[in-house]
Amino acid sequence: MSTDALASGARAGFDLDRPWQLHPQVSVRPERFGALLYHFGTRRLSFLKSPALLTVVSSLGDAPSARQACQAAGVSPADLPAYATALETLASSQMIRAREVA
Repeated sequence: MSTDALASGARAGFDLDRPWQLHPQVSVRPERFGALLYHFGTRRLSFLKSPALLTVVSSLGDAPSARQACQAAGVSPADLPAYATALETLASSQMIRAREVA
């Protein structure tokens, strides 16, 4: 992957410019360190290791894109690739899913 792609937060499996949402079968339990996510369908548990990531995940359903959810949460451009990786992991474990725009 090119340096430009990394700088923009691009990932092969995750599109930051697409709208995303928390999966409807996922429950969020905020914690001091971030949050616990539990998917009732897959029975998987995920940890969000920062309050900022919880803010991003919680706002995905209202934001026009994941990139804008990150920006609204105060994620810096330098930190965007790490957040894209975290969101990609959450998408692959079905904690979040792409949202269709009507």
